[in-house]
Amino acid sequence: MKPIIKVENLSKQYKLGGEKKPYSTLRESLVDAARKPLKALKRNENNDTNSFWALQDISFEVMPGEVIGIIGHNGAGKSTLLKILSRITEPTRGRIKLYGRVGSLLEVGTGFHHELTGRENIFLNGAILGMRREEIARKFDEIVDFAEVEKFLDTPVKHYSSGMYTRLAFAVAANLEPEVLIVDEVLAVGDAAFQKKCLGKMSEVSKHGRTVLFVSHSMGAIRQLCQKGIFLSSGKLGYLGGIDETINHYLATSAADSAAYIKDESSDASLKDVEFQKISLHSFDSTENYVFEHSEPIFVRFELNINRLPENSSLFFMILNQEKVPVCAFESDGLDEQMTLKIDPNFLVRGKYSIHAFLHVPRQTQVDVVYDKLLFEVNDYSSKFVAHGAYNYGSVYGRGEWIKN
Repeated sequence: MKPIIKVENLSKQYKLGGEKKPYSTLRESLVDAARKPLKALKRNENNDTNSFWALQDISFEVMPGEVIGIIGHNGAGKSTLLKILSRITEPTRGRIKLYGRVGSLLEVGTGFHHELTGRENIFLNGAILGMRREEIARKFDEIVDFAEVEKFLDTPVKHYSSGMYTRLAFAVAANLEPEVLIVDEVLAVGDAAFQKKCLGKMSEVSKHGRTVLFVSHSMGAIRQLCQKGIFLSSGKLGYLGGIDETINHYLATSAADSAAYIKDESSDASLKDVEFQKISLHSFDSTENYVFEHSEPIFVRFELNINRLPENSSLFFMILNQEKVPVCAFESDGLDEQMTLKIDPNFLVRGKYSIHAFLHVPRQTQVDVVYDKLLFEVNDYSSKFVAHGAYNYGSVYGRGEWIKN
């Protein structure tokens, strides 16, 4: 079976705003091109300091029926790649072989004529895909039912809300039976029920042998829908493979600057009775890790250098949020050379955190302190809070007992 999409050494360069070159006449341009043809052909390449590469040397293949998740941080090149595959923009270098019709749902506002009604835009999009009017008419009721915009079919889409617009755009793209369906992050516009409906439709599309390329920042949706993934990093192909491995590569970059705290051995010998030697974070399998899903436990491991163990001494540490505000605190019952605290699953909400730890020794003024170290991140892709669209929902998950009155 041959691939339905084959991308070879794809690169896209954009010009940045800057000092404009003086205008030249047509004759001057033709003469210059004749004298230096290679220079003219490469005028937009690497030597231009007022440009940047949104994509560089991307290569991959997609087989019919595959659902591919494309992930990466903002500015990684995801939307640029989809625009090239949708034939909206041309690559600077490289080649794409794509077989069949392409239905694209990119940013809100593309693909529809704002002055036309919803009904007219359905037929317009079908015509662009090369469908006959009779084919579009057979799919018309299915599109309208999915989009839930029957009352507004004869209203110009410029009067639609962003949610209505997105519902109709997705319904058109998914139901006109393109061989390749391309969906960008625009699903974030809809509510949880609509997102669930769209994910179900994309899964149905793939089961009929059609290909889906899906961009999202929701790893839960990506993991639910996709079998393979493409991770883009700064315009380059960071990883291509199974979806779980691709997500792991993406999450690892979120905490690339994180590291364990290790005492500086070059410092003078300490006179403290007890001090921190190392602090690190670990997953349930003991792997050192600094990116966690909210539903998994976090293990905070302490290694202490104990010269003399005072009575009633303890270890105290706080977790700080991104604004350096303490969100919770823990204290040990005594000290040992190696200590581990397990933070239960579903405790910290999504966000970036750090640790402030100190050793409490009674009547000792010199206390060892580690402040604002071990940057780590908690992600939440599956809780009910995320499903309801909530983002700022506190610092920790509340726990209590519901009592019927």
